[in-house]
Amino acid sequence: MFFQVSLVALGPLTNLALAVKIDPTFPKKLKDLYIMGGNTESRGNVTACGEFNFSVDPEAAYVVLSEYICPTYIATWEYACRHRLPWEFYEIWVSQDTAKAKFMKKIFEHTIKYSKSEHGLKELVLGSGFVSCDSYAMAAAIDDNIVKEYIECAVSVELNGKLSRGMMVMDYLELLKKERKAFVMKSCDMEKFKAIVMACLK
Repeated sequence: MFFQVSLVALGPLTNLALAVKIDPTFPKKLKDLYIMGGNTESRGNVTACGEFNFSVDPEAAYVVLSEYICPTYIATWEYACRHRLPWEFYEIWVSQDTAKAKFMKKIFEHTIKYSKSEHGLKELVLGSGFVSCDSYAMAAAIDDNIVKEYIECAVSVELNGKLSRGMMVMDYLELLKKERKAFVMKSCDMEKFKAIVMACLK
């Protein structure tokens, strides 16, 4: 019964934090948890040091990273940016003659326009490109061979900093004395990633 379900969290972690408070045994029932959120180099996209999903509800992110004992895999903001897709790929992707591709092109219109703006470009790591953040966590959950390398490290979230509230903390020095470590995605097999993303709109 247990250990069959992989949970993929693609937004703020409020519901996951509430779930473990309502039922403390909930994390034990999961096979693993995939999260899109957090950052590894204090690169923010809504605050100076905060990624959106963690910054919206830092307390929830703190609870999840502290109390979910199942294997946890994190696709951070920097990971998504470093594995951005070329704009040429995006145009081919959304130009497929399918209802799904037409829908995707429509709902991405505002995001694409913003990401090419002056402010949007400042948010990105290593320059312009198509960054579909949620896809990286979902792809890893579907095919664990897509991620080639992880950083195994205890992680937490800053709750009190005036400038750094919501920032994910990588405890490389093991000063937090946390027994459980997360698997933070570091490198991606881009050909496999492109294939799974392209197939989604066929």
